[in-house]
Amino acid sequence: MSGVAPSAAVRAGTLYVVATPIGNLGDLSPRARDVLAAVDLVAAEDTRHAGQLLTTLGIAKPLVSLHEHNEEARVEGIVAALAGGRAVALVSDAGTPLISDPGYRLLAAVRAASLDVSPVPGPCAAIALLSVAGLPTDHFRFEGFLPARREARRERLAALARSPATLVFHESVHRIGEWLEDAGEAFGADRPAAVGRELTKLHETIYRASLGELRESVTADPSRVRGEYTIAVAGAPDEAAGDAELARVVGILAAELPASQAAGLAARLTGRPRRDAYALAIRARGTD
Repeated sequence: MSGVAPSAAVRAGTLYVVATPIGNLGDLSPRARDVLAAVDLVAAEDTRHAGQLLTTLGIAKPLVSLHEHNEEARVEGIVAALAGGRAVALVSDAGTPLISDPGYRLLAAVRAASLDVSPVPGPCAAIALLSVAGLPTDHFRFEGFLPARREARRERLAALARSPATLVFHESVHRIGEWLEDAGEAFGADRPAAVGRELTKLHETIYRASLGELRESVTADPSRVRGEYTIAVAGAPDEAAGDAELARVVGILAAELPASQAAGLAARLTGRPRRDAYALAIRARGTD
């Protein structure tokens, strides 16, 4: 330690992981404000964005950038500052750091150096949407941003289709339409979901419907190009209920359509594997 006297709000040599507003400045907690005012250094995903926040709060602090492209290079200097007794705050552009944001390498290095880390909890877009989505929250799984490449995104969605947990994702305005289309194909167009845009901001919009209906609503909204999206999708129904629903849908479709076409539509509607739907369709039509 260098003998730096800590403020009453912070401890010397401690990294504070500080949650900042996702839109509404009023969501910044009094403790977060006190910590930002008391630390010696702020490590920020975007120093311009963090600088604007600090200026609004009437706080002047040294800033160092820490983002996905330079995190590895910045870790040694920040750890050295902590080891020298300086208190450091880690902030992202919005919400809670490390939740789809940089910081993991820094936290790992701080722990390896046996230095202290303290959370300053607050806003998080994923939790904010879950609280109003009307979906089960006793078991949820955060997936963040899926691959931008469509083929890879579809593969990941297909792998998640049978998960019983409510799933939470982030997506950009540029891909939200494609994302909802791909999710509808992977999970079934009838799977309940919720989409949040501009959460806590002036133009906050929250949609609650099936994935198929959400795609129509979101793509028809002229304001869809504003903000970042958070999506919550209900988990898969239990196997017994899912088998019964698949059999019901296949029975209806197979009475009117060839087995292959009935199976494809049933798989899309229920989120169940096409091979299971095809086997049922074959039996329903009494063909080999």
